[in-house]
Amino acid sequence: MQRKIAKVVRHVKMEDEDALDVIFWQSKTVFERLQEVSRLRRNYYTWLNGYFPEKMDRVISTRTIATLKKNLK
Repeated sequence: MQRKIAKVVRHVKMEDEDALDVIFWQSKTVFERLQEVSRLRRNYYTWLNGYFPEKMDRVISTRTIATLKKNLK
């Protein structure tokens, strides 16, 4: 018996995509979010520079989630 993997496609309107991402990540625990950010940083800087830097600059950016929630209604 051979197993087959079905392709799954999910169409999302471009204007809804950002709001859906926020909802997805808010459903995760803080630990899971930090773990993913750390993984992405390590992969990106290793790809960019060939190594992961020992120290990183602190960057803080904010964006209101209230505007994203309005898009869902």
